[in-house]
Amino acid sequence: MTPAEIRERGLEALREALGPVGMARFLQQFARGSGDYTRDREEWLGGLTVQEVVKDIKSRRKRVR
Repeated sequence: MTPAEIRERGLEALREALGPVGMARFLQQFARGSGDYTRDREEWLGGLTVQEVVKDIKSRRKRVR
């Protein structure tokens, strides 16, 4: 079988076993993202410590209430 045939049969099996919505939900679990999360996370958080993040979360929660 070609890769396209395998993909077609696999999707058909998923659709039969899970239904269209279940198949879509299953496939969403394997969608590839883009970028480099580790590098991006370092850029977002910088040198923040866990304690600083917790303090910020608590502060934001107080403002929302």
